[in-house]
Amino acid sequence: MQKKLNNILNKTNNYLYRYFLNQKNTELIKPMLYGLLPGGKKVRSKILFDVGLIFNVDKRKILQVAAAVECIHAYSLIHDDLPCMDNDILRRGKLTTHKKFSESTAILAGNSLLTIAFQILSQKAFDINEKKKIKLINLLSESAGHTGIAGGQFLDLSFEKIKKNKRQIIDMQIKKTGKLFSFCCVAPIIMSGKTKYIGKFDKIGNEIGLLFQIADDLIDLRGKTSKVGKKTRKDLKMGKATLISLLGADNTIKYTNILKEKIFKRLGVFGKKADDLKETINYILSRTK
Repeated sequence: MQKKLNNILNKTNNYLYRYFLNQKNTELIKPMLYGLLPGGKKVRSKILFDVGLIFNVDKRKILQVAAAVECIHAYSLIHDDLPCMDNDILRRGKLTTHKKFSESTAILAGNSLLTIAFQILSQKAFDINEKKKIKLINLLSESAGHTGIAGGQFLDLSFEKIKKNKRQIIDMQIKKTGKLFSFCCVAPIIMSGKTKYIGKFDKIGNEIGLLFQIADDLIDLRGKTSKVGKKTRKDLKMGKATLISLLGADNTIKYTNILKEKIFKRLGVFGKKADDLKETINYILSRTK
């Protein structure tokens, strides 16, 4: 699994390095690349390739979508780390972008990464049917904006030190994390033209994102800053609304196992073609950083 992840990490990073070489050199390029590369596990990109395998999508085209997704993800992390948000000083084992540069620079670098994602998908070099291209851009914008990442982060901050029920927490975490995973599951289907599977994989993607967020919350609870690469045990201190705070760690782990088995059952119809995606889901739940 790690070998496969590293392969995708290297391909995606190489594509992004080359892409940025062709950008006009401005003062924001350095902080943008600092927040974007080389860190991260590229799990979202891996899921794009996993689903692409199920639906026989050209890997070169998947790579371009992966590059756009990583820009969106990096933008969200840069902004989440700001003092007005989660106020973090470490990310991926190094200073957060606003600590390395400044708050204003981090905001502008994040904004620029957000927009460059759509630049990647709208370029002529991304050679797919125009209707499919527009659908991808539209779906990614929904995943990143007020109905997705931004809206989820708003709720995450609003819920601090306030008791919320299970459904409210799940809805918030699906917006904050699940929507981008959902995009990664649906994008290859849009590209393949097999649209009857969109609803099924939208749900699977949301649930994988929820599993990823729960794993992150467990790492925050049990992990060490030196290993994780960011400050841990912050959720408890900040009064974050998580399934762990509501149900306890043991019951939350039971919930993730039940949810994982439901996903695996729905993937059963795809046989061995779904093995890589199942492997990635197992990795998400077993990771320690």
